[in-house]
Amino acid sequence: MKSLLEHSAGDIVRLLASTWRLETHGDAQIRMLRDAGTPVVFTVWHAFLLPPLWHRKDEGITLLISDHGDAGYLARAALRWGYRVVRGSSTRGAVKGTKGILRTLASGGDVALTPDGPTGPARVVKPGAVTIAARAGAAVVPIGAGASSWWQLGSWDRFFVPRPFSKVRVVYGKPMLTERHSSRTDEATLGVLGQRLDKATESAAC
Repeated sequence: MKSLLEHSAGDIVRLLASTWRLETHGDAQIRMLRDAGTPVVFTVWHAFLLPPLWHRKDEGITLLISDHGDAGYLARAALRWGYRVVRGSSTRGAVKGTKGILRTLASGGDVALTPDGPTGPARVVKPGAVTIAARAGAAVVPIGAGASSWWQLGSWDRFFVPRPFSKVRVVYGKPMLTERHSSRTDEATLGVLGQRLDKATESAAC
């Protein structure tokens, strides 16, 4: 029964997203990074994850999803949307998750991370995304999302779900370039990423 409900939830989200009037800004720079052979670490505040997931579906991007059992439904839904999944997080399965993400970047693939996930605090950057990007020489791309009409769930991050037929905007902010094998994760660097995520989110307001 649980599996059936999870399957149905994925279909409902897909149906909902298919009604959105989606517009994007700044995604030309993603093509430039890929053409240059630079691996990409997409970052988005956990609350605004859904619209970028829909926009970049079927590209084979690798997601880091918590090892916690409750996140299993998200992992299965992501696979159905054409993502690859590595299980682990900053709180559970951290070493396994980091190794899987680094393997993806080393092979030329892109990954997506939520720097304030999986449990918050909301909109506070943890060092994981910057650390991983620096070790791989990847570009960190901040993403923001907004909608003309939406629901907010009662979760720790007030998860954002655009309503049916709403205008949805996804904004790709200025990438942060890293030096390969660098370990630069000081507070200033994390602060810059947080500012760029906030700016992209504000720019996405409809």
